[in-house]
Amino acid sequence: MSVAAWAHASAIVDEGAQLGDNTKVWHFSHVCAGARIGPGCSLGQNVFVGNDVVIGANVKIQNNVSVYDAVTLEDDVFCGPSAVFTNVFNPRSAVPRKAEYRRTVIRRGATLGANCTIVCGTEVGAYAFIGAGAVVTKDVPAFALMTGVPAKQTGWMSQHGEKLALAVRPVEGAEAVCPVTGERYRFSGVNLIKLGS
Repeated sequence: MSVAAWAHASAIVDEGAQLGDNTKVWHFSHVCAGARIGPGCSLGQNVFVGNDVVIGANVKIQNNVSVYDAVTLEDDVFCGPSAVFTNVFNPRSAVPRKAEYRRTVIRRGATLGANCTIVCGTEVGAYAFIGAGAVVTKDVPAFALMTGVPAKQTGWMSQHGEKLALAVRPVEGAEAVCPVTGERYRFSGVNLIKLGS
């Protein structure tokens, strides 16, 4: 049985915004009219969601995150507290650049750690893991662990969120096993692939 979306009395959900079943919008948050948010999401305290934003199912957005126009969060994305998105690469207060927004896509299952920054125009691959405080300035491969300023790849993560015993640049065909689930991964070309999927 589906449960209707819910918003706290202090939240503002503009008319026209689409919220999926069982999505919750907590204290002092604002969802703009054009936003499309899937089912089972949680928007924590003081979250802003712009008009040109698409959010998939089961997305968790922690407190103090602003999801600006031109950002897409696919299913099962986790945004840690105070994670930052941008949409203009070279902002100036005196120079209007709304026609220059660069699209940002966070692929399915990715984790964005607390206080990380995602510079606009980048794509974060499926199940990638962005460490707390990292600044992402370029595209991130699926399953990559990224840390630092600017963010650099420092490892690989399983779909379950566990670090894999693989070099950052493994040899072709190198394999690793998630220490919790036993799922296997293989490096092929420049990509890490979950086997059996």
